[in-house]
Amino acid sequence: MKFQLQKKLMTAAIIFLLTVLWFVPLASAYSVTINQKTVEDLSMEGLTSQESKSYDLLIISPGTYTSTLQPLVDHKNSFGVKTKLVTLDEVYDSEVAFWYGRDNPEKIKYFIKSAIEEWNISYVMLVGNFRQMPIRYVYNDEPSEGFSEPNFISELYYADIYDQNGNFSSWDTNNNGVFGEWKGEEAQDRDIDLYPDVYVGRLAARNSLELNVVVNKIITYETNTYDQDWFKKIVVVAGDTYPDGYYDFPTPFNEGEENAKTVLSYLPGFENTSLFTSDGTLKGPRDVIKTINQGCGFLFFDGHASPMSWSTHKPNNDVWVDGLSTFTMNRLINYKKLPVCVVGGCHNMQFDVNLFNLLKNPIKSYYYSTWAPECWGWKLTSKIGGGSIATIGCSGLGMTKEDKSTLEGASDYLDSQFFYEYGINGTEMLGKVWGNAITNYLDKYPIDWNTRSGWDFAYDAKTVQQWVLMGDPSLKIGGYPSS
Repeated sequence: MKFQLQKKLMTAAIIFLLTVLWFVPLASAYSVTINQKTVEDLSMEGLTSQESKSYDLLIISPGTYTSTLQPLVDHKNSFGVKTKLVTLDEVYDSEVAFWYGRDNPEKIKYFIKSAIEEWNISYVMLVGNFRQMPIRYVYNDEPSEGFSEPNFISELYYADIYDQNGNFSSWDTNNNGVFGEWKGEEAQDRDIDLYPDVYVGRLAARNSLELNVVVNKIITYETNTYDQDWFKKIVVVAGDTYPDGYYDFPTPFNEGEENAKTVLSYLPGFENTSLFTSDGTLKGPRDVIKTINQGCGFLFFDGHASPMSWSTHKPNNDVWVDGLSTFTMNRLINYKKLPVCVVGGCHNMQFDVNLFNLLKNPIKSYYYSTWAPECWGWKLTSKIGGGSIATIGCSGLGMTKEDKSTLEGASDYLDSQFFYEYGINGTEMLGKVWGNAITNYLDKYPIDWNTRSGWDFAYDAKTVQQWVLMGDPSLKIGGYPSS
């Protein structure tokens, strides 16, 4: 899917850049380093307290955020979620000889592996934006003309620790330093497991102020949401994703709205509000903002998007109907009534966007909306005074069933599985819902790595690889009952 954002004046963008540039962390991205040390001692001694060698949640963060995160650690422990906070310096410390890795993301992944085996962790929270907490780019190539995307961010990389044989899963089976490589007639990195062994979410904070907002939102949500009437509501926003006659592939009628109806069927007992272009309940951002501000437990979008915006169409009409952007989000004032949001669309979770891209390549960054100070998903999650408690969506080009020759699966199925896991299977921990939805997808659509890139199986792999959770993976959806 490809969404063209309404044109905005370049002059205004540059003024905005200069105004907020001071607010963007200036730390450079972590450089790749090589460590050939052999693992001989896998002990966590020195990082484990005497009181406990078993934890539920591992938080990995730059050291500058430890004081901001401590209230969250105390809160989690008070509700029985045993939590360990570890700094990146401790992960990278060369004196701690229980991990190895070719670059910083792989070092972190080996650390997570050791934490699973030594501490029995289930959840991993990564803290920091792409400059502060390393990301893994996956090279599952989309070669389509006009929509080429050679790589994208994958947080599933940090969750898929073991291969089918129980060994460390590097996602680089041909050992050439290019991860998840799939181009040409078959995958170069074959037989990647993809199944999550731990549940991973990220707080992509750019600074302590932003992180403090999200920490307070998590604590307040888990403490005050339980048994609140507003939580038992879901809002779905959709239209005709692919208007008939405007695309060179089959386009079923009102695809987005049909997907939204499937989502609603998985939440029996929830009061639902549908904002659809077909019946005029979705005319623009005002409809979305007004409805969210009334409060809801879940929020679902299905349409087209960019790192800055989400939109869709009226039935059989190629005119865009805007839904919510990083600009209009500023009008959200739902306060403590925070939904878990799942968004279907392209690049809503592309959290490596930044204002400096406007200086590096003004035309390209403007066209692809990569000049945003933060992506759509993180802006919604970190919004002061409202927004969401967590957001899940695509870091790259969102694949839909219309992209596949079989006309089934892709984000249409994966997004709905999130709500199936919660509403039908009764899974209540956010990260586990995310992980089980991915597992359900892979069980239904196993990957054939012997096929060409830019086709069905590569799209199935990309669908799960790029599905990012912004938020606390150990979040208790609906909160805890008061003691």
